[in-house]
Amino acid sequence: MGTTTSAADGTTLADVLVPWFRAHARDLPWRRPGTTPWGVLVSEIMLQQTPVARVEDPWRAWLERWPRPSAMAAAPAADVLRAWGKLGYPRRALRLHEAARAIAADHDDVVPTDVETLESLPGIGTYTARAVAAFAHGRRVPVVDTNVRRVVARAVHGAAEAGAAAARDLADVEALLPGDRGDAATMSAALMELGATVCVARGPRCADCPVLDRCAWRRRGRPAWDGPARRAQTWAGTDRQVRGRLLDVLRGAPGPVDAGALEAAWRTDPGQRARCLDSLLVDGLVEQLADGRFALPGEAGDVG
Repeated sequence: MGTTTSAADGTTLADVLVPWFRAHARDLPWRRPGTTPWGVLVSEIMLQQTPVARVEDPWRAWLERWPRPSAMAAAPAADVLRAWGKLGYPRRALRLHEAARAIAADHDDVVPTDVETLESLPGIGTYTARAVAAFAHGRRVPVVDTNVRRVVARAVHGAAEAGAAAARDLADVEALLPGDRGDAATMSAALMELGATVCVARGPRCADCPVLDRCAWRRRGRPAWDGPARRAQTWAGTDRQVRGRLLDVLRGAPGPVDAGALEAAWRTDPGQRARCLDSLLVDGLVEQLADGRFALPGEAGDVG
């Protein structure tokens, strides 16, 4: 099923979604005029797998403390992890720290503008590079996340879900972008916004959708998804929860802690705790001192 971009009257999805976004987009701090490309990059890293509501306050605090990549690059990794707090997936904080160092050292403290250079930064993948190029620099590049894929699956392909990521995803979205660079960047944001607020995964608000009259899924009678069922994400008792508990101990301590403090954080399954501690060490989120104590990265070397 090919990508359809125009209605019978010749108007495109962009003709509808660009003005809709400008009128109805959420007022998010990183979208406001004056936000630097560094601010956009920080927001994109924080927003990965984390709800917007949990990101707004940490983002503001982060930019006040480290308004430029060089400011963050000069901070110890332990400070970065403490500032990350409860945002989850703390490896993102270390990746952002590494990217800040590269930007400060190799790019004169200026966030690069093109996708290829952005992708060369430590820890910056295809999605983040494209998002920063579009939203910080106004580049005409397709930006594809889960929300965008769902909107395209429904509005263009007539399917309830997008299924597994495919090579065609970028081409599908690029076909929807208008030629004007500014409008193209807005269209990328509009697709994302529509998927996050209206065309949601469960209980889509079709009556509020600005492109309802041209939605292929609606025209087909909103058929149910017949592909593989999505696995529900869990938290309680998972390795993610245990890793978080262990890091909470280290973030809350003024310095290195002994093994007993970490054991107290998760007594339910000692084997799981040991496995999770080992994974934190491998990921560089925790370091072990010669005397057997544990610390956030960089703190171990400060102890005599």
